Amino acid sequence: MSKRGIGTRAVHGAKDPRPGPLTVPIVQSSTFVFGSSAEMQRYLEGDEQLYLYTRYENPTLRELEQTLAALEEGEAGLVLSSGMAAATTGLLSLVKAGDEVLASASLYGGTTRLVREVLPSLGVATRILPPAELARLGALVGPRTKAVVVESPTNPSLDVLDLAAVAAAAHDHGLAVMADNTFATPVLQRPLGLGVDLVMHSLTKALGGHSDIIGGALVGSRERIDKARSLLKVLGGCLDPHSAFLALRGLKTLHLRVHRQCENALALACHLECHPKIARVLYPGLRSHPGHDVARLQMSGFGGVVAFVLKGGLAAAERFYDGLGLMARAASLGGVETLVSLPVHTSHHGYTDEQLKAAGVDPGTVRVALGVEDAPDLIEDASRALEAV
Repeated sequence: MSKRGIGTRAVHGAKDPRPGPLTVPIVQSSTFVFGSSAEMQRYLEGDEQLYLYTRYENPTLRELEQTLAALEEGEAGLVLSSGMAAATTGLLSLVKAGDEVLASASLYGGTTRLVREVLPSLGVATRILPPAELARLGALVGPRTKAVVVESPTNPSLDVLDLAAVAAAAHDHGLAVMADNTFATPVLQRPLGLGVDLVMHSLTKALGGHSDIIGGALVGSRERIDKARSLLKVLGGCLDPHSAFLALRGLKTLHLRVHRQCENALALACHLECHPKIARVLYPGLRSHPGHDVARLQMSGFGGVVAFVLKGGLAAAERFYDGLGLMARAASLGGVETLVSLPVHTSHHGYTDEQLKAAGVDPGTVRVALGVEDAPDLIEDASRALEAV
C-alpha cells in the first residue's frame, strides 16, 4: 500500500476497501469484553484483533495509526491527545535522567518550553542551538547526548533544515532524531525517508484539517513506537475515539487541501514580497528564501504558511492584525480557513529579546496560515489591512 500515491493512501489508509461499513466506525467504549480466559491470553500474547482498554488501544485509534504510518511510510504509528502529548511522550521515550537533548532554537513554543524547562527538571540536560549548527554536530556532541529535536519548516520563521544532513550527522554519533513534520505534512515531506528516527505531528493542524479536534501523533519503526506506546500507557495522553474518527475523515482530503494551501501561500508571498511596508517575506517557495534550494530537494511543495516582518515592528503588526476582515485572527494552522497570528502574542509569548533572536522571530512578525479560500480574496484582505499600517 505504501507504494501507492499519497492521495490514495490518504483516502484509503493502509487497507483496501473491505466488506462492511465504508467509514471507520467510532468505537466509543472505554473497555472491552473478553469471551474467555483463553481469549484474554491471546490478547496478552499480542493478538491485534483483541482490545483491553482504550488508553492502551482502540479499533478507531488503530485505524488512524495505521493510516498515518502509511502516509509517512513508517512501520507503525501512535496517536495521542495533543501535539504536545506526542512531543512529550516521543522525547521521553528517547532519553532518561542523565542524558542530554540537543534542540533547534527554532521550534514550536510549547516544544521549546518542554526542552528548556521540563526536561531539566527531570534530570535531562538540554542545549538549544541555532538550526544551522545541527548539521555539524561534531564538536557539539557530548558523552551524555542521546537525541536531537528539530522541525522543518520551522515555526514561525520558516527556516528549512537539511533533514538528511542532520540525521546523518546525528547517526554518526549514535543519536536519535525526532522531527516535527506538522508544517509540511506527509504530503510534502516524509522525514523517515531522509533518515529521521521518529516523526511527530499535531493532528490538530492540517491532518485533521477543520479546526475541530486536538490530537497528536508519532510515526517510526515498530520498536520505537512500541516503546512510546508503553510510555503513553503510563502518562495517559490517549486520544478520544471520536477525535480519531474526525482525524480519519480529515485525512481523506489532506492532499487536496495541502496543495490548495500551497498555491494560496505562494500567491500571497509573491504579492507581499515587494510591498513597501514589509521588511521581508519568509516563505520557502520564494527564490529569495535562504532555504529555497534545500526545500526544493526534500519537499514536493513549500507549505501553506507565510510569515512576514513589518518595518514598523510590533505596533505595525498589531495594526495589520486589527485591520483584517476575511482572514481570521486566530492561532493554529492547517484548517480550511485562513488564520493570522502574531507569534509574540501566541507561540513565542513571554520570550526575552535574546530568546526571540535565537529563534529567528522579529517582534514585527505576522504569521499567515493559509486556508482553501480564493487567493484574490485573501490578497485583497491583506492589502486593505496593510493600508492601516
